[in-house]
Amino acid sequence: QVQLVESGGGLVQAGGSLRLSCAASGGTFSSSNMGWFRQAPGKEREFVAAISWRGGRTYYADSVKGRITISRDNAKNTMYLQMNSLKPEDTAVYYCAAKGGYSLFGEYDYWGQGTQVTVSS
Repeated sequence: QVQLVESGGGLVQAGGSLRLSCAASGGTFSSSNMGWFRQAPGKEREFVAAISWRGGRTYYADSVKGRITISRDNAKNTMYLQMNSLKPEDTAVYYCAAKGGYSLFGEYDYWGQGTQVTVSS
């Protein structure tokens, strides 16, 4: 079973940057596809980005393309989300998640507890 812990959230002004981290333990991180999701107040959780187990495949939601980069370091059992040009609508709790198999989509098996990102206007 994989345990996931997010960090790096905080308060930032619009146009600013943050880098989120997701540290994994207790499982096979290097063979897991990983994703970032977010949930804003009063809204459903939505997909942000995903990366394959070796990092060769990535996918982004249209709303973040060009502003956000997902990456991973399997030697450190850590995944990252570099967020630039942040907008107030990016405010949400950000979650990392892990899944097996080939597809980056579908149901994720393991989830972190989330980290809050707040973008002020």
